[in-house]
Amino acid sequence: MNSFKPMLLTSLKSYDSAQFAKDVTAGIIVAIIALPLSIALALASGVGPEAGIFTAIVAGFVISALGGSCVQIAGPTAAFATIVAGIVARDGLEGLMTATILAGVFLIIMGFCHFGSLIKFIPYTITTGFTSGIAVTIVIGQLKDFCGVTYPDGVKPIETMEKLKAFAENFSTISPDALIVGGVSLAILIVSPLIFKKIPGSLIAVIAGILMVQFLPLHVSTIGNLYTISNALPTLHLPVFDMKLIQSAIPNAFTIAVLAAIESLLSCVVADGMINSKHRSDTELIAQGAGNIASALFGGIPATGAIARTAANIKNGGRTPVAGMVHSITLVIVLVVLMPFAGMIPMPTIAAILFLVAYNMCQWRTFVHLVRTAPKSDIIVLFTTFVLTVVFDLVVAIEIGMVLACLLFIKRMSEETHADSWVYVDDDSPAVDEHLQKLPLEIRVYEITGPLFFGAADAIEHIVVKDFTKCLVLRMRSVPAIDSTAMNALQNLTKLCESKGITIVFSHVNEQPMKVMKKSGFVELVGEENFCSNISDALKHAEELISR
Repeated sequence: MNSFKPMLLTSLKSYDSAQFAKDVTAGIIVAIIALPLSIALALASGVGPEAGIFTAIVAGFVISALGGSCVQIAGPTAAFATIVAGIVARDGLEGLMTATILAGVFLIIMGFCHFGSLIKFIPYTITTGFTSGIAVTIVIGQLKDFCGVTYPDGVKPIETMEKLKAFAENFSTISPDALIVGGVSLAILIVSPLIFKKIPGSLIAVIAGILMVQFLPLHVSTIGNLYTISNALPTLHLPVFDMKLIQSAIPNAFTIAVLAAIESLLSCVVADGMINSKHRSDTELIAQGAGNIASALFGGIPATGAIARTAANIKNGGRTPVAGMVHSITLVIVLVVLMPFAGMIPMPTIAAILFLVAYNMCQWRTFVHLVRTAPKSDIIVLFTTFVLTVVFDLVVAIEIGMVLACLLFIKRMSEETHADSWVYVDDDSPAVDEHLQKLPLEIRVYEITGPLFFGAADAIEHIVVKDFTKCLVLRMRSVPAIDSTAMNALQNLTKLCESKGITIVFSHVNEQPMKVMKKSGFVELVGEENFCSNISDALKHAEELISR
């Protein structure tokens, strides 16, 4: 249980009324920010508006109470919108519940197995590529509502490219009224932060959108036209355990778990920098898992740490998990009192909010910087992940992106591994340096540089011995690691040398390669006396061997 140490218990040891007041204030402000975002993200995910509120309430409370960060605010985020919408369209709400619960289980396992530090092995180009791709898919998915385009009966596109095609084919049905509402809402979202520092722009945009539709002759679809609005509190709903459904949900569940881990730990790192603290990554993963399971059981969608809401919590004085719990409790009150009014929110306003969310998460400056400065292999991974996210889905993008990144990394590392022979010159050559090592002609020396693994094992095949060679010295001071494929190549080289009566002497074998050599019996095969700690001892031993 060393992996699980909630920050709440640590924070309460030195808690006082002054900090409680700050946490309550921050929690209420964050709840006001989360309200329109939760509704918008739920609609973008293909579920009802109340599902977003349920997620912020249940997952937000559980993750704050059990999490490894003092200030993390959790809830629905844009990163999940596309994948959740696809799951709902294909497998329904039961499929989404199954995938979310499985993702929660995966996250808990990751936490107890100390995988918190392993997330760093996901390349930056992959996270940037799929994050930018998600932003594009959100924009494409919201073009219909922002422009008020109507589709013929039976046309319900699921994939991003299907949505883009359907929008283009029905562009002639664009609604000027919807464009007016969406355009004004988007303008408010852009301008309001410059004027109102404390009031969320999304809340102002929602109020303005409702007023425009209610008091102006504008015919625009609202949430109430498309969804049944309820202010009922979330209730427990147990999943239907269907083995076929579970099998189909595993890939999506794994993607949700990886996304939740990346987003939440990234949010924790950002928060640490803002308040000079240190989060507990494994505890955070366990809390994320518990929060997602609870969210699914109470009608919510996948959740993770939200960077923007976490930053707002910090800026408004929140310093303990109590602020996140207050944020959830505030949303319960809002759900009961104000949820019926959510039906009046125009869909173009929701689309405008999501446009701004997509812009904030797209990281276009980072994307452009990587294209300008990164190595070609990284640019290939970046564009591949981005395109696959938009054209196919996030599961395919992460899978192929990781495989491609690994292959390109292996290629890059294999190019850095080489075996170079010492250059031999005649004693009477005018270019001879007096500091050169004087060696008998029967001794041949190779210096191996770089990790010896399956992608670079062929470097050993470049080692050539002459007919007059009696001793081969392999200098391995620059070999940090070796694997079984390279060991097999070394064994083949040893057998070849034995058949020619050549003795191999090893110089400066590092710790990891030596462990592998001992475990495989290679040290016994070569002879322990033929392993020397440095090149001087190795050359001296080689001269003794050929003099016998």
